[in-house]
Amino acid sequence: MRVLGWKLDRRERDALLALIPPAYDRVVADHVTLRAGAGPDEALPRAVNAEIVGATDDHGGVQALVVAIDGETDRPDGSTYHITWSLGSGRSARESNDVLRERGWRELDPMPVTLVPAAF
Repeated sequence: MRVLGWKLDRRERDALLALIPPAYDRVVADHVTLRAGAGPDEALPRAVNAEIVGATDDHGGVQALVVAIDGETDRPDGSTYHITWSLGSGRSARESNDVLRERGWRELDPMPVTLVPAAF
């Protein structure tokens, strides 16, 4: 399955990890999904202005950061733009969507973040 979205700029990743320490052993901190199930010929998304604006943690192994893309946190599919930040044993990145839907998120002071259009 091909996913379209944006990769976290690797030059910023370490600085962000220092500012927002991972809560769990497996650090992900990799990308923001725009759409899963994209066709092989679909174009990459456009460049965007992005900010980390919130966070969630279910205190059971899923930590995610909420991202505003051009001022919007809502993805076209109705979920929330986010970066899965860290995961505990037995947890998966796709669970971030469930945690955000069920628990919501707390606001953080906005932090600009560089995202690079990508397919993965």
